[in-house]
Amino acid sequence: SRSYSCRLQHWTLLSVSLLNCLLSTACSVGLALAIALTVHSRGTHLVRGCNSSALPVDARAAIVTNDCPFNTTRIYDTALALWFPSLLLAAAEAVLSGRCCLVALVFQGIGPCARSYGKEQV
Repeated sequence: SRSYSCRLQHWTLLSVSLLNCLLSTACSVGLALAIALTVHSRGTHLVRGCNSSALPVDARAAIVTNDCPFNTTRIYDTALALWFPSLLLAAAEAVLSGRCCLVALVFQGIGPCARSYGKEQV
């Protein structure tokens, strides 16, 4: 019964860490794409929901209109200031989840590292 419980825990660890690694990687790619598109378009995509012709071509220019549901004065800088740390944290989470997945594989005796590392060493 103890062996079955341990194996179940190892498979659960492998499944959850693999799923988290995939989701964190997808989040990192999405954030990188959002940052690239925002920098490339100089923030015009951020104010696309505003229906005003008074909006500037560059989203960094300070303007506040009643046609926009939010304050556009600092949206470019704020979005990038929040997205960069989020990207770094999501990438770190993906790496750590990947390492956790490798440990779960070693526990199962699967993969090239399983032969060189014993369960006692891990």
